[in-house]
Amino acid sequence: MAVRTLVLACLLVLAGCTTPLDPSTAASTPTATPVPADAPGGTATPTPTQSRSPTTTATSTATPATATPGENPWGTEPIVVAIENEGGRDRDFAALVREATRFWEKNDGQYLGFPVRYEVRPDAANPDLVVTFTPEIPDCGNVTDAVGCAPLLTDARQIDRPETVWVKTGLSDDSTALVTEHELGHTLGLTHADPPREVMRARSVLYTEPQPNATERAFPWPDGDFTVRVDAEDARDPAGAQSQVDHALTYYEDDPPGMPTNLTFERVGAETDAEIRIRFGPTPDCQASSGSCISTYGVDPDGDGAIETYTRVEITLVDLDTDAVGWHVGYWLAHAFGAEADGEKPPPFRDASGRERRSEWWK
Repeated sequence: MAVRTLVLACLLVLAGCTTPLDPSTAASTPTATPVPADAPGGTATPTPTQSRSPTTTATSTATPATATPGENPWGTEPIVVAIENEGGRDRDFAALVREATRFWEKNDGQYLGFPVRYEVRPDAANPDLVVTFTPEIPDCGNVTDAVGCAPLLTDARQIDRPETVWVKTGLSDDSTALVTEHELGHTLGLTHADPPREVMRARSVLYTEPQPNATERAFPWPDGDFTVRVDAEDARDPAGAQSQVDHALTYYEDDPPGMPTNLTFERVGAETDAEIRIRFGPTPDCQASSGSCISTYGVDPDGDGAIETYTRVEITLVDLDTDAVGWHVGYWLAHAFGAEADGEKPPPFRDASGRERRSEWWK
């Protein structure tokens, strides 16, 4: 029997803790957080404007296609749907399954060409169909990133009751309902080429259940091994600036108090993307009066408009004395490693004077 899957297309990428990008967009203009060159740093917590990312929902198109009249492979009686939760925790999946079945009941004439009715009875003893919510989708046509799987049923002779639809756990309510609608569509004979496209297409943007934001995590990175790119050609003293950056990186490799341990840094060339980029010179968001700024980039898997895990940061240094470069880099690295408030940073970065910023603070 043929099976059909729905796979996760992408996670929204955010830049600068501001507005979510369109999933198809690769570039952005981040909002930077400045620290003056000499004045105390103050709070390092950005105050961005956040807006919620739109979730993909199942709605009718403005100019719907006309379904070809056919025959319901399930017959004329209501399809009894049971629910099995293998997700390891209590969650009200029944409401989401009912939302999915109502979609097809409401739109059966438009997209199916035959009437369909459901009875969702989570503990039904002899169901026609079981919707199973599971952390891992079983083998489904060798698709490795599937979030749902169902048999493609076009004829009553294909049905071996109870049939099973698989839906991955860990998705948001909207995304769970969408995947369930998609998989139920296959059990009603629809393929990935059939309307409604926003439901039946093979790949969709989906969101997870709520996750802690990067600003709420003790360490907001996938791991502690970093690549570092330093673009020092616009620094006052490029060689001196490189040396100052080295002092900041060595400081964190030596496990300062309150910081994550066992951090490593690998320098990469100017032509290579890096998780930490250090650059010199003003940008539209970080002017001469700023001193230094940081821009954070990462993924937003739960679609709340905030970064959950960092993928890279950019530290911008503007018109700084060479001997203050290391302090500014160290200050923003503490921010990037989870110490956004100055009181959480290592001692050298708490209310440092201009003289202290130019000292050998790393010793």
